[in-house]
Amino acid sequence: MKFLFDLFPVILFFAVFKWGEGHQDAAGGIVSHYLSGLVSGGAVAAAQAPIMLATVVGIVATVLQIGYLLVRRRKVDGMLWLSLGIIAVMGGATIYFHDENFIKWKPTILYWAFGLALLVSQVFMKKNLMRKVMEETIKLPDAIWTRVGYAWMWFFMAMGVLNLFVAFVVYKGNTSAWVSFKLFGFTGIFFAFIVGQSLLLSKYIIEEEA
Repeated sequence: MKFLFDLFPVILFFAVFKWGEGHQDAAGGIVSHYLSGLVSGGAVAAAQAPIMLATVVGIVATVLQIGYLLVRRRKVDGMLWLSLGIIAVMGGATIYFHDENFIKWKPTILYWAFGLALLVSQVFMKKNLMRKVMEETIKLPDAIWTRVGYAWMWFFMAMGVLNLFVAFVVYKGNTSAWVSFKLFGFTGIFFAFIVGQSLLLSKYIIEEEA
């Protein structure tokens, strides 16, 4: 369930974009009616409406995620607040300038922020954030936790580069393909990385004494 909860904004972003792509006139009407005051020049081309509508929904979905956790009196992870800040800034720029390139940068900035947070925490503050997140599930030797922290740091950095490569090289000018890859491609890569790491770590797991 947590996996689906974390993907909630991405799934809605994908669904709304695909709907808008197939119903550009309707999407254009919604954007023109509700967002014209937020757009530079006040006019939006029908072809731009799907990504703008999806961006708005992505921002709202992230706000709802945080709101749900606050209402349930659960801790809101710092990364979720960071995600809201980045999508609000980059999404807001996409809407105002009606330029999809801003929202395409959002995953990269988020991934790099995660990687930088891991680096600063582990190297300068001597705190392993991945250990803090994962230690309730598995027990590993200290040296292995250090490797896990660096592995996730480099993974996030690589994911940020991959997003730029996919968005601006592989699928340059094809926002629809990038949106699909954003959901299915990155989710698949995350799943593969977690499975691969789990297999590698299995031999280092410390069994708790009965």
